[in-house]
Parts: sequence; C-alpha cells; structure tokens
Amino acid sequence: MKTAVIVCLTAIFFFNHVPFTDAMEGDKEFADQATSAILMERDTGTVLFEKNSHEQLPPASMTKVMTMLLIMEAIEDGRLTWDDKVRTSERAASMGGSQIFLEPGEEMTVKEMMKGIAIASGNDASVAMAEHLAGSENEFAAKMNEKAKSLGLENTHFVNSNGLPAENHYSSAYDLAVIGKELLRHEAITEFTSLYEDYLRKDSDDPFWLVNTNKLVKFYPGVDGLKTGFTREAKYCLTASANKDGMRMISVVMGAPTPQERNRQITEMFDYAYSQYQLHTRYQPTDVLGEIKIDKGAKSLVQIVPEKPVSVLMKKGESIEGAEEKITLNNKVKAPVFEGQELGSLVIEKDGKTILTQPLVASENVEEATLWQLMRRTRSVLFGDAS
Repeated sequence: MKTAVIVCLTAIFFFNHVPFTDAMEGDKEFADQATSAILMERDTGTVLFEKNSHEQLPPASMTKVMTMLLIMEAIEDGRLTWDDKVRTSERAASMGGSQIFLEPGEEMTVKEMMKGIAIASGNDASVAMAEHLAGSENEFAAKMNEKAKSLGLENTHFVNSNGLPAENHYSSAYDLAVIGKELLRHEAITEFTSLYEDYLRKDSDDPFWLVNTNKLVKFYPGVDGLKTGFTREAKYCLTASANKDGMRMISVVMGAPTPQERNRQITEMFDYAYSQYQLHTRYQPTDVLGEIKIDKGAKSLVQIVPEKPVSVLMKKGESIEGAEEKITLNNKVKAPVFEGQELGSLVIEKDGKTILTQPLVASENVEEATLWQLMRRTRSVLFGDAS
C-alpha cells in the first residue's frame, strides 16, 4: 500500500530524545567486575550504558525471563488461565538446582507455578510449565527461539526453559534486556516478580516458603523484577527492572563474582539513570492521531493510534525549543483491518535529525462489509438515502 497523507506539526515539546551515541558517556564506568552489562530505558529503548552487551554468554536462570514471557502471552491469548491445573512429570520433578520440590504427579495452578518461577526460580516449575504449554521442553525451547527471532535477537539460543547448563544455550545482556522489555509489556508480571516472599501449599501439611532470589525488590526502591541467575559457568547474573519517577529502567549484569557485587553494579546503574535522566511522554496508545478510510469495510474509517507510548528521554536540566512531528498514514487500505495493524508512522525530528520513529496502528478490527452493507452504501450515495 502506498503511503501518503503527511502531517507536519511543529511544537514545543520541552523534552529531547537521547540517541545511543549521545547517551553513553565515556567517563561513566559501571560493571567493572562483570563480564557484560547494559542499562536501558524501557519505553524508548535508549541504551545509557553498555559493556560487551552483545557477547554470547550462559544466561543461567535469566533464561526464565523468556519462559515467563511465553506464559504471559499464553494467558493473554486465552490459551491458558491462572487457574488451570498443571501436572508435574517425572522429568520436571527431577530437575536439580533451585526448585520448589514438586513431586511427580503433583498438580499446581498456573498462578502457583508462576510464583515458583518468578520468586524462587524453580527449575522444576519451569519445566512443568514448558511441558504443559508445548508438550515437551524441546518443543517449548523451539518456541523460545522463535520468539527470540521475532524480536530480532541475534545472540540468543535456548536449549531449555530453566537455564541449567547445556551446550549451545546462550544469550547476551542486550538480548536479555529486550526480552525483559517485552515481558514488561504484560503489566501483571510484576505482581509476581515484585514479591519478596510468599507461600506455596499454604493450607497443606507441608507449606513451602518462597523467598525472592532478587533481594533488590526489598532493598532498592522501585525494583520490581525480573530474574536472577547463577551457575559456576555463568557466575552471578541479574536482569533487573525498576520503575521510579514515571520512568522504567532495565539493567542486566552477567558474570559478576558474587551476589553482592552483582547487586552493587545494578544499583549503581539505576542510581545514575534516575539521578541524571527523566522521561517525558508525548502520546499514549489511546491517543487518536488520525483516521484512514477503509475500502469495502464494515466501517468506513478506522482511527490510528500509537503502537505504544510515545516517549522521549532527556538529560535533567536540558530543554528543547522546538521539534517537528511527521505523521505518515497509508492512503488506501482495504478491509479487513486488524487491531494493531501497522498503517503509518510517527517521526520526530530536531535540527534535521530523526530522534524518534514509531509505528502507528489501527485502533480496532474492521471487518469486510457484507453485500447488503455495500448495497445500502451505494444506494445512499446515488439517492441520498441515509436510511
């Protein structure tokens, strides 16, 4: 479909986007005791700091960020509910490492399994969920890799759902930040990842106390996830998220020598982000930025909205005198149209430089018009009959 209908708006935004090259400051050194690290703002994807962020490394239990993402997608798609019962196989129960000590044949709800994964990093719960969703862990790993590919990740390959050591199982700090960014689109996930402690089998004769492996959810204000990791090969790792002052940051550390060092490095990056930057949101996904005529649709027009919040990151104390918005919409769209279908783009420019580009999408489904609707529409045009 050809694109047309370009709307240019010049406005005073009072904010500015900090591009990758400008955001990274050469005098800032973090994660000195880690193999790899990254600091990313969630809404804009701006990288404020990185160290070997594309290096392929064992992710240990940070693998479960992808596992949780596929579970959340299944919930959203209606393929799974929180109350569904999940049976534990012999294989799932045999997982070593961190676990919630599931017994073969034991059943828990999806909600309970998610608590076991998000809080206690249960390897057994991860495998049980993988088998429940895909029939086998191998098939689930294939779905994990498909999702990684759809996100454009080039340095990730999963072999299992829990991160136990395996040949050809790797990811990178950048890729894990992107997976975390995608997971956080499902806001309900932080209801699990932000819990410091909870119980499983609470009303049974054998209650199991869960304590979050991510201590920062208790000791750093705003931290509400996401996942720790440790194996002898991977050392101490953490994909962390924090939400403060209307700005969500994601930080990943891989290969730290101790859990204390891992936490120190994460908190230093968060301290830097929240002391130096602020986020300004221009549009929400509910804001209508235009309309497009639909050819042979049950509705003649569909409203166009941002795919996600349109936000710009700026250094505290900085301002901008003006910027130009360019809204480009497809000028000829044929039904059917699907909610979320990309039908245009929003570009923000400053001084001739593009500082933000974001898709614009259909706000709702528009089905093809029935023959009767088309006949009535034709009659209305010919005879002016609005009935």
